[in-house]
Amino acid sequence: MIKKLGFGGAPLGNMFAPIDEATADATMQAAWDSGARHFDTAPVYGGTLGEHRFGRFLRQMPRDDFVISTKVGRLMRPGREKSAAPKVVHGPSSDEAGLFKGGLPFHAHVDYGYDAAMRSFEDSLQRLGLDRIDIVYVHDLGADHLGPAWEEHWPIAMNGAFRALRTLRDQGVIRTWGMGNNVIEPCLRALEQTDPDIIHISGRYTLLDRSAEDLLAQCLRRGVPVVLGGCYNSGILADGPYDDYRPAIAQRIEQRDRLAQVCARYGVSLKAAALQFCARHPAVEAIVPGAKSPLKARENALMLQDPIPPDLWTEFSTTSAMPFCSKSATDLG
Repeated sequence: MIKKLGFGGAPLGNMFAPIDEATADATMQAAWDSGARHFDTAPVYGGTLGEHRFGRFLRQMPRDDFVISTKVGRLMRPGREKSAAPKVVHGPSSDEAGLFKGGLPFHAHVDYGYDAAMRSFEDSLQRLGLDRIDIVYVHDLGADHLGPAWEEHWPIAMNGAFRALRTLRDQGVIRTWGMGNNVIEPCLRALEQTDPDIIHISGRYTLLDRSAEDLLAQCLRRGVPVVLGGCYNSGILADGPYDDYRPAIAQRIEQRDRLAQVCARYGVSLKAAALQFCARHPAVEAIVPGAKSPLKARENALMLQDPIPPDLWTEFSTTSAMPFCSKSATDLG
């Protein structure tokens, strides 16, 4: 097992392009063989396809040897029609924007109520085929998916999904509950107004975007562990065409290229720097890069083991190649 290495489930929900079942199984096996033991999925990934694939593989493994997380906040209903969720104003909604290709015939209905959270949890247990789930996140409760209406959903969640997950935690049914977001404000508000055990934030603490560094600092002070997704910002930091789920724009490609040039001077791959930058923060319990092939899953593990000279972090902290850098990377331990 490699400390902090996990596996993110969105790609196995057919994100951007479909993959077949044999490839999905082989990718999970490669991640496991490479040391990943923290697995993250969600009902909305591929219209429940992601949970089915994770469960099929993980049921073969000793249950105490891995951590599995999933999410609540959307009930999955039969049919491929569009979700009734409010219009998205920033970034794609998981099912509305066609992010997942050729998933199962279910669509998402946004509901952060108590009963919905309990039902979503039970449905996830059934799809995974496991007797317990370690971590459950309240998913995408923020402006990126709900627009201004997220404020209306907040009090519903406070008395609904948050209360439901606290109940499950206090009964010992789940180990921990938390927030699973691509935006920061809901996570900060949850820390102020309730008692999440863990925070999952994607794409907001990376080489391209350090806007979550204050959130991570608060979590570190409070002893709340953090799981980081989106370490490659949807692929742009791994030479992919996407940036935060959309085609990358020229400015971000130029920023990525400046980062790559700095890495090249030290003989370091940008992918290794991207993953290790996320993993080295002391608040981070796990990083969950995704993959759609066994090769990519193995590469993620290798990238975490590549030696990186300390001077690279120092240069990143002082160069304009790191566009959102506001604190020295050498302060992170």
